[in-house]
Amino acid sequence: MMEWTDSHCRVFHRLLTRRGLLYTEMVTTGAVIHGDRQRLLGFDRSEHPVALQLGGSNPADLATAAKIGEDFGYDEINVNVGCPSDRVKEGRFGACLMAEPELVAEGVAAMKRAASVPVTVKCRIGIDDQDPEVALDALARAVVAAGADALIVHARKAWLNGLSPKENRDIPPLDYGRVYRLKQALPQVPIIINGGIGSIAEAKRHLDHVDGVMLGRAAYQEPWRLLEVDPELFGEPAPYPAMKDALEALIPYIERQLAQGPRLHAITRHVIGAYQGVPGARAFRRYLSEFGVKPDADASVLLKAMVAVTERAEIAAA
Repeated sequence: MMEWTDSHCRVFHRLLTRRGLLYTEMVTTGAVIHGDRQRLLGFDRSEHPVALQLGGSNPADLATAAKIGEDFGYDEINVNVGCPSDRVKEGRFGACLMAEPELVAEGVAAMKRAASVPVTVKCRIGIDDQDPEVALDALARAVVAAGADALIVHARKAWLNGLSPKENRDIPPLDYGRVYRLKQALPQVPIIINGGIGSIAEAKRHLDHVDGVMLGRAAYQEPWRLLEVDPELFGEPAPYPAMKDALEALIPYIERQLAQGPRLHAITRHVIGAYQGVPGARAFRRYLSEFGVKPDADASVLLKAMVAVTERAEIAAA
C-alpha cells in the first residue's frame, strides 16, 4: 500500500476499528537504517496495534531494521515477499524473493534473534512459472522453521516478467483454495489471506478456512467498511456509530497536525472514500478536492464537506 497507508491514514482507520491490525507502507531496510527515522517510522500512539512492514533481503540489515522498529514501538515486524514493482525487484526484495526461500528464512531467523515482537512474512502464492503448490510450500516451511509467527498470503501469483505492478493486482487469477490448503498443511501456523477481498461478509467466509483476513484496497477506497469489523468479526461495538462521528473525532488530530506543518490535503486525501456509495459522496469528494488543497485550508473544510453529504442525503430522502 505504498503512498497509501501512512500515519495519517492509519489514525483515521483506527477510529473505525479498535481490533484491526494496521500495517505501514513498506519501508526498505536501507531507509530505516540510514534515513530520517522519525519521518519514516514515527506514528501516533492511537494507531496501536500497528505493524511495520520492511523490504529487504540482507539478513543483517533486516535484523537491524527489525530492532529499530521494535524500539520505535511497533507491535509486529513484517517482511514483504510479495511486492512486484520493478524497483523492488532491482533491489532484491519483494516478490522476487519467492525464488529464494532459504534467504528469506535466514532473514526471518535474524529478525527473530534481534527483536522480541512477532515477526511475520507477507508473500504471494508464487511468481512467474513457479508451481504454486511447490513454491508456496517451500517458502512457508522455510520461514516457519526459521521462527516466523504468521504468514500473510496474497492469493495470486506475481508475474515479474510481463505484467506491471498495477496489472499484478488484478490480472493473475485468485486462488483462495491454495491458501486454504496451506492452512491445512500447517494447522499450527496462523495463516492470513489477502487479495481481492471486498467486504466484511467475504472476510467472514474466508475465516471458515484460515485464521485472519487482510483488506487492502477495499479498506482504503471504501473505509466505511471498517466500521463493520468490530461488530461483525469480534462481537463488539464499533468505536463510533457512524462515519460522521468518526470524522468528527478526527478533527482534533487534524488541528494538532496542521499546527506542526503538514497541509490539510495530506490528511484528508485518505478520507475521500468515506461516503462511497452514499448520497452526497460526490459532493463530499468534490468539496475536499477543491478546498482541501488550498494552502490555508483548515479542519473546517472537512466539516463543511460533511455538511454537503448531509444536504445531498436529505434531498435524496425527500
